[in-house]
Amino acid sequence: LFITVPVLVIGAVVGKITGGVSAAVFAASMGLLLWTSLARLVRGEFLALREREFVDAARVAGASSPRIIFKHILPNAVGTIIVSTTLLMSSAILLETALSFLGFGIREPEISLGALISQYQQAFSTRPWLFWWPGLFIVIIALTINFIGDGLRDAFDPRQKRIPSERKMSRADAVAGRPAGIMPMQTQDTQGRP
Repeated sequence: LFITVPVLVIGAVVGKITGGVSAAVFAASMGLLLWTSLARLVRGEFLALREREFVDAARVAGASSPRIIFKHILPNAVGTIIVSTTLLMSSAILLETALSFLGFGIREPEISLGALISQYQQAFSTRPWLFWWPGLFIVIIALTINFIGDGLRDAFDPRQKRIPSERKMSRADAVAGRPAGIMPMQTQDTQGRP
């Protein structure tokens, strides 16, 4: 039901019923409404990862279901979870701004950037900075959250690990004092082959 009904309509109804809620109550109510899209995405990612070869290998090796979930599937799904969470946070900020602009969100004495834009829209022709600064801060906040999410995905997602290039490997060999292309721990079998 929550996925099919537009979130802006649900938020406006919640804002109208509660009549100028505080920021914490509004955030909690929006969290109760917006979790469904994230849960659907994470479920789809888990179902896709469940069919991968490394899960079959862990199952054959005798790993229990909780171990497979927490040691194999969850680390591979964390990139999707982080990116969708940050996108959801940005959309929640934009939703709050839109509802406060329309008068259904956070009201005075609490401060909202949407309420500031609504309050100063009449002064746009004489004092445009009163209108543009809150809008610029909304964009900066949303972009910052998205960039943080991208950085966290790159840091935690094991599928984002890159193999070092030849140039980086030769530079590392030069720093370590090894001839280029020689691995530090080359082993040989009994017939002398590497």
